[in-house]
Order: sequence, then C-alpha cells, then structure tokens
Amino acid sequence: MKYTADHANDGIVRIIGVVMTICGAAALFIAGSSGAMAESGIASVYAYSVSKTASGERANPAGLTAAHRTLAFGTHVRVTHRRNGRTVTVRINDRGPFVRGRVIDLTPAGARALGFSGLAPVKLDLAQN
Repeated sequence: MKYTADHANDGIVRIIGVVMTICGAAALFIAGSSGAMAESGIASVYAYSVSKTASGERANPAGLTAAHRTLAFGTHVRVTHRRNGRTVTVRINDRGPFVRGRVIDLTPAGARALGFSGLAPVKLDLAQN
C-alpha cells in the first residue's frame, strides 16, 4: 500500500484506488473499480421548509427519499440503523445534511422505517438501482 504524505494534513488519505475522507464522525470509503461505498455517521430527519428538492422534485415526506452531500441524484442507498439493525432503501433526491457528523437526511417515512424520529447512528451502502 502506498500512502501519499502530501495529503497528510488535509483530511484525505489515498491508498491505491481507495479514497477515505474523515469528516467528524463520518468516514467514506470508495473502492476504485467496484463502485462499492460504505459510510457511517448520524442520520437525521428532514425539516421541510421548501416545496422542491435540489433535484427539482416536489418534496414528499411520505416518500422513501433522502438528502446526501455528494451522491448523484437517483442513487439508491441502503441505510441500516446501527442499534436496532433495521434497514431501508432510499433514493437520493436532495442535498444535505449540512451539520458536521451527519451523513444523510431521511424523510419522516424513511426514519419511521428505521424506527427513529430524531437522530440515529447509521451505516450507508450503495443498493442496486
């Protein structure tokens, strides 16, 4: 494994085909060719204040959608509650959350499916579209 020391202080570590970003309690691992992704951190529930999402869709609190900072719109993500083991698959259609340590904003329907109403520790994995 090679470690590029020129990135040691910027929070990004590169190890042949893998980029690991450390951001508070969150860690994102992307494997170069497989497209695999796993991310852990805190999930929160959307606070709806506008009628449209960043993708242009109408906001739907009853839908299984979510906001993520970087994943492409339309990406399906399997979200697992780390304490109770419940899992739900959501589609990314918005940007956020913009609070340190939080990795995903879920609709109220998505949060209910996982069994929480405020904040919860979660793991994210790419799901098959």
